[in-house]
Amino acid sequence: MLNVFFRSLILYGVVVLVVRVMGKRQVGELQPFELVIAIMIAELASIPADDVGIPLVKGLVPIFALVFAQVTISYLSLKSERIRGLVCGSPSILIENGVVQQKNLEQLRINLNDLLEQLRGKDIANIDDVEFAILETNGNLTVFPKSEKKTATLEDLGLQGQAESIPITLIMDGHIMRKNMENSGIEIGWLLSQIKEDGLDRKEVFLAYIDSQGQLKLIAKQKEQAQ
Repeated sequence: MLNVFFRSLILYGVVVLVVRVMGKRQVGELQPFELVIAIMIAELASIPADDVGIPLVKGLVPIFALVFAQVTISYLSLKSERIRGLVCGSPSILIENGVVQQKNLEQLRINLNDLLEQLRGKDIANIDDVEFAILETNGNLTVFPKSEKKTATLEDLGLQGQAESIPITLIMDGHIMRKNMENSGIEIGWLLSQIKEDGLDRKEVFLAYIDSQGQLKLIAKQKEQAQ
């Protein structure tokens, strides 16, 4: 039993390492060859975990072989557009100049309901509002609305926006994030004084952060409801 336990832990660590090596992508963003390799790795890892009669190394060798294949193909795809086209395919135009490309839909085995569903996911209710819709190689749909349907930007309105920065968390559930404080150059004394001005104690703060406009925002912990 302990043998199975430790073998599972080792395989878990190996698979986590493999996923890190493969890169930071969500499942929906994987290319077809990456998805196939991920499925195969999961299957290969489960075999030696279930059967203690199989030497652990026989389960690890094919996993590392697949990782080597994935890294190699990714590198070659990065260097060669031809190889990338062979491995990943090419984007497909589903709507061009406002016209649905029915032949492409048929070739890709995508029905109109699927297309409309994905358009609704992009906050587009009417297919007539779309200038271009492109199905990317990872399965995501890129949509370009018609010019008259695009959301107006500040530049279109002749206005100038303010530059924004990444929000910085200072307190989370009553605990001061000291590393964030140091990196942002914010003094603890100043933060505590701001909290006091709001009539709160540090331990009463659920979340304190500097927003993208550089303003301090405080969210107090909710009071426990009376029984």
